[in-house]
Amino acid sequence: MNEKYSPAEVESAAHAHWTASDAYRVHEDARDAAGQLRPKFYACSMLPYPSGKLHMGHVRNYTINDMLARQLRMKGWNVLMPMGWDAFGLPAENAAMKNQVPPAAWTYSNIAHMKGQMQAMGLAIDWSREVATCKPDYYKWNQWLFLKMLEKGIAERRTQVVNWDPVDQTVLANEQVIDGRGWRSGAPVEKREIPGYYLKITDYAEELLSAVANPEDPHYLSGWPERVRLMQENWIGKSAGVRFAFPHQIREASGTLIQDGKLFVFTTRADTIMGVTFCAVAPEHPLAAHAAASQPEVAAFIAECAQGGTTEAEIATQEKKGVRTNLLVTHPLTGAQVPVWVGNYVLMSYGDGAVMGVPAHDERDFAFALKYGIEIKQVVAVEGETFSTAAWADSYGDKQRGVCVHSGVLDGLSHKAAVDQVAELLAAKGLGEKKTTWRLRDWGVSRQRYWGTPIPIIHCEACGPVPVPEKDLPVVLPEDCIPDGSGNPLNKSAAFLNVDCPCCGKPARRETDTMDTFVDSSWYYMRYCDPTNPEAMVAGGTQYWMGAGSEGRAGTPGMDQYIGGIEHAILHLLYARFWTKVMRDLGLVTISEPFTRLLTQGMVLNHIYSRRTDKGGIEYFWPHEVENVLDAGGKTIGATLKSDGSAVDYGGIGTMSKSKNNGIDPQALIDQYGADTARLFVMFASPPEQTLEWNDAAVEGAHRFLKRVWGFGAKHREALQRATAGDLSQAALRADAKALRREVHLVLRQMSHDYERMQYNTVVSGCMKLLNALEGHKPDGSEGDAAVLCEGFSVLLRALYPACPHITHGLWADLGFAAAVGDLLDAPWPAVDEAALVQDEIELVLQISGKTRGAVKVPAGADKAAIEAAALASAEFAKFSEGKPAKKVIVVPGRLVNVVV
Repeated sequence: MNEKYSPAEVESAAHAHWTASDAYRVHEDARDAAGQLRPKFYACSMLPYPSGKLHMGHVRNYTINDMLARQLRMKGWNVLMPMGWDAFGLPAENAAMKNQVPPAAWTYSNIAHMKGQMQAMGLAIDWSREVATCKPDYYKWNQWLFLKMLEKGIAERRTQVVNWDPVDQTVLANEQVIDGRGWRSGAPVEKREIPGYYLKITDYAEELLSAVANPEDPHYLSGWPERVRLMQENWIGKSAGVRFAFPHQIREASGTLIQDGKLFVFTTRADTIMGVTFCAVAPEHPLAAHAAASQPEVAAFIAECAQGGTTEAEIATQEKKGVRTNLLVTHPLTGAQVPVWVGNYVLMSYGDGAVMGVPAHDERDFAFALKYGIEIKQVVAVEGETFSTAAWADSYGDKQRGVCVHSGVLDGLSHKAAVDQVAELLAAKGLGEKKTTWRLRDWGVSRQRYWGTPIPIIHCEACGPVPVPEKDLPVVLPEDCIPDGSGNPLNKSAAFLNVDCPCCGKPARRETDTMDTFVDSSWYYMRYCDPTNPEAMVAGGTQYWMGAGSEGRAGTPGMDQYIGGIEHAILHLLYARFWTKVMRDLGLVTISEPFTRLLTQGMVLNHIYSRRTDKGGIEYFWPHEVENVLDAGGKTIGATLKSDGSAVDYGGIGTMSKSKNNGIDPQALIDQYGADTARLFVMFASPPEQTLEWNDAAVEGAHRFLKRVWGFGAKHREALQRATAGDLSQAALRADAKALRREVHLVLRQMSHDYERMQYNTVVSGCMKLLNALEGHKPDGSEGDAAVLCEGFSVLLRALYPACPHITHGLWADLGFAAAVGDLLDAPWPAVDEAALVQDEIELVLQISGKTRGAVKVPAGADKAAIEAAALASAEFAKFSEGKPAKKVIVVPGRLVNVVV
């Protein structure tokens, strides 16, 4: 072996060995040396979008997974760690327009490059299971299951409101609408209702909620972070309340009552019904359209609203605006006339597209009323609180503390009692009832985009929308189209578009909408289990890896460990859970939840430096380009450019981003230090679930540690090679060797525990402690000493291996461990030797009259009398007792002895 550590050589040799032995191919019938079936463990990282380059977040995510997989394999598990590509989506289309290449060519090129980077990282991925969601053999099953959902009524066709760019003739995502204009054309964006397909995820709302909110549910996701469970619970948003109507006499020109003369609303605060001073409807509501016909200001406001965003998040954050109509509805209990407003904050897709306005007891309504001078009427009082219409107070909306006032028959009632009473009164009038509603909306899967899974529908003038026959799947997406911004290129592809109707045989047209890319990522982890089966979406491999295991195999139902970013905590995970339940109900799988345990790794952060340009823009600088300016306490308060000393603003730390010049290229790091250094740093810098702050000095420190590991192996090569089967019986060891062996096994016990809880930063700390202990030992050349040194170094190599597989693989082979024990990949995880932890002597703290004065060593089994005698005979007692006799001796077993004089 080389005396000096050369990462490039070490890693190249390791890769060659793993490739030649097909080291990471996984089989369902894996057995141990005794012929017993290994228990299964499925560990999976969220698949990446093939953007072209890995970033440090990828490195961290995949190294966490790799450490888990490698250590469990050493412990005897049959571990699956696959990888694939979430390859459809808008970024490829944007790149195609910019570079004038088909999205397919761009995507496949990026996949090849990123796969090479992953392989350079030394990840234990079974590449035989690789999937790309843009391949027909994958998305065929998207189409197949969609048609099954259509048959079962889980999928249906209905209209949807979208952002329409009239110049580019295309639908825009909300993030592509900037100040009401298309990001590319600059044209004012229109709201249009067009037909699309929806999946009825709301049919599963109760079940989806129970598994994250009810610990008594048999499928409760106890292995998920509480934060993620709460995010899903809030997104699903179950609300118990009252749905009721404000009657009216507003009629169409034909004389027909609009919506049968009832404006329905839903509220969880029916106890405040006597405080209603207005009603607000969505801009798309029939009453809004009716008012617009006679009120130009209403029509203008509706047109303005059509330029805004369509998502609930956007509407929640935008300025609340409204316009009063000349319409009135009737309060269902008091008979008072209530004015109707049109509000930009009311969603037509939520409930009935209308809300009752109670400014005194709803913060949003309060702000709206102050802005437009609407009456604010108190109907709930909280003891000890004074109501004011000048500013909002949290107590106004506290339904738990207040009682009804100024509310007639409701006065004095608590929230629950008042709600019950209101529901009874409304029911008696035939105007309302208790109801449960959900924030969750059905999943619209139609995208008016090219680069995605074609929706398998054929449109026939005679037969209408016709499902593509199963025998004709997949509907293959042509890969040679280049989007130019002028609508979906599939509409210009005659070869794709024109087809005969499967029902009547007449000329027809294919659907050109493609599926939402969340469809692709909702089940890919199941396809990994059986990726090449052309006959079934899921088969035996899925039942094995995603099931509970069969006889003789341990494991949990579903994937054992899922790893990914917190940014996917809601939609991706929710859709994957829904997709799994649909597959269960269609008889494809037996599980109800796909992911048993979830780890959301923290983001990688770095410092941000910038300054305003003369034209008002922001110019960002790389951290290596600046010198920090520190205050008296050592805190960074600014920076200067190294090149000219000019001032630069310090923006603190934030997520790594190429746009902010604070990202780190993993490939550059690998080229400079090797993959093991990159892996070691991202594991050591912080616990996996916490954010990681980049630190160049710490990266170099990680590299120095690996050089020390290599150097120790090189220095003691002969002794280590000679002692691979040495005598480790305690009787054959001198005291220093026994002490070293005890330290090794103490650290090993802690590291084993840390591996179990996936606290890999402390695992690395344990490896550093081991190396310090080994380096501090002074061997005497005896066989016993060599054996202890050999055992300690073999423990270090096995403990470090999951984090740094290349250097440990090289040392393991060069020092003879592979010949004696077998390949490190399958070397058994070291067991703690309890005998090594037994001490011949123990050291107790020595106190004289309560003050610590040193320590005293006694035999491990010494009784109280022997400890007292040792303390009184110590040099410390002679020195600090000043000749005074001992009044009493207090012994705390295993800890200290205190001599009182």
